[in-house]
Amino acid sequence: MSVNKVILLGRVGKDPDVRYVAQNQPVASFTLATTDRAYTNANGVQVPERTEWHNIVMWGKNAEVAERYIRKGTQIYLEGRLRTRAWEDRNQVKRYTTEIYVDTFELLARPATTSALQQPAAQPQKPAENQQGGAAPF
Repeated sequence: MSVNKVILLGRVGKDPDVRYVAQNQPVASFTLATTDRAYTNANGVQVPERTEWHNIVMWGKNAEVAERYIRKGTQIYLEGRLRTRAWEDRNQVKRYTTEIYVDTFELLARPATTSALQQPAAQPQKPAENQQGGAAPF
């Protein structure tokens, strides 16, 4: 028995690059940053913050959602599996890359900066009034 499972919670490093492959199948790829906080250990030694970058790949419906809603800075939670690919570059040097192929994900927070692609915030609604003319009790 074996398990290949990755769970990440981080911020998107760049807008997804979406392309269409055989039979018009969408595939989105982008980077995701996860950060370990800085801390001081028991001996008083300070350990600095450390950021790890992950290559993320989404297929099909997940790629379509990524194209519409994921932007640089978006915080997401994802579950997927590790895949390592190998290829030869122009100089015939063998290269490797490890990617996370996403099975499921959730958008947690939009980027802190506003973008022209984001929709404006909805205007707050006035409280509903009951038949006696006062505000509803909820």
